[in-house]
Amino acid sequence: MRIGPYDISPSLVVAPMAGVTDRPFRSLCRRMGAGLAVAEMVSADPRLRDTAKSRQRTDHAGEAGPVTAQIAGADPQWLADAARHNVALGAHVIDINMGCPAKKVCNVAAGSALLRDEPLVARILEAVVAAVPVPVTLKIRTGWDHSSRNAVQVARIAERCGIQALTVHGRTRADAFEGAAEYDTIAEVKAAVRIPVIANGDIVDPEGARAVLRATGADALMIGRGAFGRPWLFREIAHFLETGERLPPPDAREWSAIVTGHLDDIHAFYGEHSGVRFARKHVGWYVHGLPGGEVLREQVNQASTSAAQRAALQAWCVLLVAREQSDPAAWARSAAPLPRPAYNNHRTSAGRERARVEEMHR
Repeated sequence: MRIGPYDISPSLVVAPMAGVTDRPFRSLCRRMGAGLAVAEMVSADPRLRDTAKSRQRTDHAGEAGPVTAQIAGADPQWLADAARHNVALGAHVIDINMGCPAKKVCNVAAGSALLRDEPLVARILEAVVAAVPVPVTLKIRTGWDHSSRNAVQVARIAERCGIQALTVHGRTRADAFEGAAEYDTIAEVKAAVRIPVIANGDIVDPEGARAVLRATGADALMIGRGAFGRPWLFREIAHFLETGERLPPPDAREWSAIVTGHLDDIHAFYGEHSGVRFARKHVGWYVHGLPGGEVLREQVNQASTSAAQRAALQAWCVLLVAREQSDPAAWARSAAPLPRPAYNNHRTSAGRERARVEEMHR
């Protein structure tokens, strides 16, 4: 897949996810085989441009290109200015968010709320495309709700306005992260436009990735929740799509090196206080489903310093390697646990119930 002058190979994209796809995670996923990683969404509101959160989300130092920044808002001029600002900070591609289902985003008519106003969609896309000399892409959902699916119409608007690639999350805004992704709708979008289409939603394993490509005809895949605690999923999918064969999961030594390196990068990026907090969720995802993983998760959650977190992880990794050496078959059975169903499904009653049951069994 190409986006403007950039060859995205393999055609696997890390989804932008607030609080997850920071620079350490994006860089790790790129090393693990992703062809592109989209940064966390930043607001187009100029009053928020210099906040600590915005500065962190636009920090691309040392990041492999093409660097892709995602902007969100509802005012065409603000979005155009935000695009110029992010290009000045090193972005090679600008992605516009019209897919976020969060209430605080939709309540200001941004994110997926924009899908209800197609004329405004066109004005925004025209303004941003005209504002910057780099490729502009767009992420949408299939519509606001099941009675107003308009992904095909929005895709056609995007193509007319000069958008150079389109990502479709196969759910409506009303679905949030519940239910199955609508691959048939993504297929309709692909058939309606000539620009590259990226399919997003429920891609958690190599076989599923191949099935989504076949069902949608998409040019690329965007992967989000499926990579939580499994950044090597990108290389597994790339290998499977190329050869039809499954790669083995990382052995205990490689697993230890990946997780330890990621923890160190988080601490270095955020600093002592925030780094300790951000590390907790990632370690929780890494050990999810691993025998004895709840012990490490609890130790890391209780640790108040980066040194304590790293010491707990290193001690656990020593035991992990010893366990694999004594029983390789047991490690192979447990090394690729299922990902969490969603990183923010606590916003729905079903998600809260799943989280409660999961917590009881940790």
